[in-house]
Amino acid sequence: MASPLDDKTRSILKACVPALEAHGLAITAEMYRRLLVNPEIRDLFNMSHQADGAQPKALALAVLAYARNIDNLGALGGMVERIAEKHVGLNILPEHYPHVADALLGAIAHVLGEAATPEIMDAWGKAYWFLADILIGREGQIYAAHATAPGGWTGWRAFTVRGRTRESETVTSFELIPADGKPIMRHQPGQYLSFRLDIPGHGPQRRNYSISSAPGADAYRISVRRVRGGVVSEWLHDSMQDGTSLLVSAPAGDFTLADPTPTSVVLLSAGVGLTPMISMLGALTTAEQPTPIRYIHGTRSARTEAFGAYIRTLSAPGRVRGDVFYSRQAPAEDEPAAALTCHAGRITPAWLKTQIDGNATYYICGPDDFMRDMVAVLKEAGLAKEQVRYEFFGSADKEILVT
Repeated sequence: MASPLDDKTRSILKACVPALEAHGLAITAEMYRRLLVNPEIRDLFNMSHQADGAQPKALALAVLAYARNIDNLGALGGMVERIAEKHVGLNILPEHYPHVADALLGAIAHVLGEAATPEIMDAWGKAYWFLADILIGREGQIYAAHATAPGGWTGWRAFTVRGRTRESETVTSFELIPADGKPIMRHQPGQYLSFRLDIPGHGPQRRNYSISSAPGADAYRISVRRVRGGVVSEWLHDSMQDGTSLLVSAPAGDFTLADPTPTSVVLLSAGVGLTPMISMLGALTTAEQPTPIRYIHGTRSARTEAFGAYIRTLSAPGRVRGDVFYSRQAPAEDEPAAALTCHAGRITPAWLKTQIDGNATYYICGPDDFMRDMVAVLKEAGLAKEQVRYEFFGSADKEILVT
């Protein structure tokens, strides 16, 4: 267990908050510049988040939150858990942490110059290793759980594609089975898989994709939206066929159904954010104890609506009450009513305010701005923190704004 930080160290870190507010992004950008010189470390990262600046911004916000909450680190527990899960998905190991320490401390000294006194550098060294020890300990627990779970594994495991299905004009699903023919670990609905890929002409790539299949099958299914110019998504859509081999780490992530299942559930998503919701629907609609389910989803049009037929199958007998929003198309007049309502336009905060279920647990996934707006409405409505659960894609650079 990490030793608590002493009063002097915490006092210095709190005094650094103004400097972090002014120079935090410059520090993290310099840190990544130093860190990514090492090809072994560089290959651990999703480089698209470096290209668009999202990863340095995300880390700058996290470091600032760490300093601001140094006297109440319990407030950052959720963020620490999400980081640990992502690290496990990417197979981050204890031996990687010294490289990050050297890059971060070197960046602080470089950006702050003479202001980076020996006392400040000592305090940040202690602060880094305090947090690193917490993460290493938690990651060790997750690795151990994966190693001992039926069908579980650690490291990268070879999977092959058993089939692909076009879900919409932009989303394709891929069914993955283990190359060794052995069982797979039962995932929790809402978790994701991490992939180690080598894309011709682009080199090593790392990506996370939510599992869209229900737990308990002999395969995992991921459902990927084609992103124009996206190195990995375009390769998956254009080149991944039956028999293609992929390296995959065990299911990870803490965006999962609450245990025990709450009295009612609202699944709120936009775009490809529906993929973890489809896995949750599979689990909820086959459970022994029925749970009232509200499915609310926003997409551009019927052509981009993935899993539309599946949702209508569930809504027909009333197992799921659904609302689907088309931002660029009016709903078809002959759309079956049942328990599904189609709307023109986007899911707005004003509309959501009229639909609040104070007893439900909300699961939210989609673009950052969408989630920020939805979470804000639910918080304003007085829902407890544990009733509002959300999953951020990518580097989650805006996550700290809504925690």
